Amino acid sequence: MTHPLRVREFRLLFLGRTVSTVGDAVVPAALALAVLRATGSTGALALVLACALVPRLLLLPLGGVLADRLDARRVAILADLVRCLAQLAVGVELLGAASLDVIAVAAAVGGAAGAFALPTASPLVAGTVEPAQRQQANALMGVTANTSRLAGPALAGALIWAAGPGWAFVLDAATFALSALLLALVRVRHVPMPRRSVLADLAHGWREVRSRDWFWTSLLGHGVWNGAAAVLMTLGPAVAVRRLGGEGVWVLMLQAGAVGMLAGSLLAARIRPRRPVLTANLGLASYAAPLALLAVAAPAPLVITAYGVALSAIGYLNPVWETVVQGQFPPHVLARVTSYDWLVSLGAMPLGYALAPMAARAWGESAPLLAAGALVLVACAGTAAVPGVRRLTSSPVPPADETSRRAVNAPSA
Repeated sequence: MTHPLRVREFRLLFLGRTVSTVGDAVVPAALALAVLRATGSTGALALVLACALVPRLLLLPLGGVLADRLDARRVAILADLVRCLAQLAVGVELLGAASLDVIAVAAAVGGAAGAFALPTASPLVAGTVEPAQRQQANALMGVTANTSRLAGPALAGALIWAAGPGWAFVLDAATFALSALLLALVRVRHVPMPRRSVLADLAHGWREVRSRDWFWTSLLGHGVWNGAAAVLMTLGPAVAVRRLGGEGVWVLMLQAGAVGMLAGSLLAARIRPRRPVLTANLGLASYAAPLALLAVAAPAPLVITAYGVALSAIGYLNPVWETVVQGQFPPHVLARVTSYDWLVSLGAMPLGYALAPMAARAWGESAPLLAAGALVLVACAGTAAVPGVRRLTSSPVPPADETSRRAVNAPSA
């Protein structure tokens, strides 16, 4: 089997995604420090983050429709160019007298563009490599993303120390411009879809989701996992600082999680389970362990290890899940299905962020952590009771995939 990186189209796609992912990994730390320097307010930071998240959630289904209609490559190029301009605006603003209004508007524009970019990821991979190569290709994408998460804070710190946070956003803008250029050189297979109204397209995509019990029940489990992750990210720092030994414990937890995700992505490139969705969902249930251990203030080394192991499960799930989805759904609905996937996953996180502090004030930090752990265990492990999850197996790849004979988009001028 040809390695995905030997395929020109995927190689260009991989380089473009790698560049933009590295740039994006620098931004969270730079954004937090920039807003706090400019305003001194955590509320201002929360406002900027909300400005980025809300448009992304609202526009995700529309992004899926456009990616299926117009083809994922064109939508991804346009989204990269819009995000380039948004990040450049923030960078220029931070190089002068920073205005919170400008940063918030740019964050909203970038978040809206992200809603159109996210659904394109899976169709782009499916349209540049053959089915036999997809899990390895998805794993490579996961390795890049998780390596960037590991190195991003350090790179951000170096940039901020050397030149200030504004240059981190200028760097991110440059990575989006380069990504758009590389995408313009890529040929991506695209299956045209019938012309209908936007509402009809959304409804058709939703019917595809509902018709597969393994998909929508797993989505519920993944949504619960993300909501529980928001609870841990909200309450975990306080527990680590007050009861486990200080800020260093929290930093080590985050680093262990990043290493675990990277290890999981590497594992996904080599291990192809017979029942991929069942295996991956049972792995996600391991996230209950660090939640429970934090709740009872277990020894720090135990909590750190459990968190690293649990994050390796999500690092493994992502490439496996994307490969299954690419193989089980028709190409012309893949972007819409992916948009619903992201909508459920991202939509659960604000709920976790909102409920965790309220529950902690009412019952203490242990109660919401234990409740989140129990929900993760039931929702993720409980998918084993779904017939479709148990029956879905990795099937042999046919010698000639029908999609490989579909129309090919020529590079843009």
